Amino acid sequence: MNNTLFLRIDWITLGLYAALVYIGFINIYSATYDENAAFWNLTNPITKQLLFGITGLLGGILLLYVNGKFFEQFAWYFYGLGILLLCGLFLLGKIVSGARSWYGIGGVSLQPSEFMKIAMALLIARILSEFQTNLKSWRQLIKFGVLIAIPMLLIVLQPDPGSALVFTAFTFVLFREGLNIRILYFILSLLGLFLGAILWDTPVMTSIVVLFLSGFYFLLKRLKFQPSLVIFLLIGLIATGFVFTSNYIFNNLFEQRHRDRFNLVLGKTVDNQGIGYNTNQSIIAIGSGGFTGKGFLQGSQTKGNFVPEQHTDYIFSTIGEEWGFLGSFVTLLLFGGLIIRIIVQSEKQSNTFHRSFGYGVASLLFFHFFINVGMALGIVPTIGIPLPFISYGGSSLMAFTFLIFIYLNLDANRLNSY
Repeated sequence: MNNTLFLRIDWITLGLYAALVYIGFINIYSATYDENAAFWNLTNPITKQLLFGITGLLGGILLLYVNGKFFEQFAWYFYGLGILLLCGLFLLGKIVSGARSWYGIGGVSLQPSEFMKIAMALLIARILSEFQTNLKSWRQLIKFGVLIAIPMLLIVLQPDPGSALVFTAFTFVLFREGLNIRILYFILSLLGLFLGAILWDTPVMTSIVVLFLSGFYFLLKRLKFQPSLVIFLLIGLIATGFVFTSNYIFNNLFEQRHRDRFNLVLGKTVDNQGIGYNTNQSIIAIGSGGFTGKGFLQGSQTKGNFVPEQHTDYIFSTIGEEWGFLGSFVTLLLFGGLIIRIIVQSEKQSNTFHRSFGYGVASLLFFHFFINVGMALGIVPTIGIPLPFISYGGSSLMAFTFLIFIYLNLDANRLNSY
């Protein structure tokens, strides 16, 4: 870095980040407001969030002055450290909400899976910068798959499947750097088969697969193509086997609460007082906000504590109730603007490491944003993923702050050749 940093930094990204953090502070304060509690009290969530925010900001400013080459050279070390921290949880971690996902240091809790996202983003960018011409080889794809699967498995074992699922967001980075789009179609097909196996009985889903493949086969023949019957039969066998496997996994390996949440979202069950209570109350809160909202500290659902975990997983319901459609739209606009800005700026990079890291940040932000807001609106299952910069959680706020400031560092130096 040199003395022109002030001129080269992306102030639009920094401004969008600051606006979202501010929205987070305001709504955490509202969701946890207690007129009898002292503001400057370390047991007060807003006080703890402010301290984490300040710590993250100071750390982020220091990251701006680190030579960008450092992040690339030490990516493997960061990854290894992250894996060690995840493994250490099984011996030293404390249990919160049934998951051994946190280290307790004094009165502070840190969640290493949040910081593992930074290490993963750096490592993927590092490998892509080294092997970009070989990305389509199976050897490299397997390498990426194993590296992503290791932290996912360790996080699932905590158990925290929601946080583990976030790591699949890095596949978007691989597609940007040349991964065959057919693999995306393959992944979407597997997802469709998995959801179908949940929605319908195995014989019904198997019949659907057979009818679909048969229809597609004869359509290709009508269009004068020469489809291979053997390949279609093989695809049919694989798809049918996947349906049976998915059904077994869902009914025997998923916990009951996870099965209930999928069934709720897919419309197989209606339970507004049990497993669906949180989501139902969140939808009521958002709907009651109208166009302009009820006003700061005026939300009846929020003040009545009707929405459990409102300052964490369901923070968007506070925004919807107190700031209405207008406030919700502004929040969505800020997130969309930040993600698009990062992608646009990353496309200006000639350095693959810089570009890939930018896409990694954008992918993580989009995944968190889409899932969290979808949870609050009841369109995706509740899996406990925070809304970046806004949900209460010091580890999440610090990790995403560091991601943004590392990105700003690399973006400010995009004209430099390392």
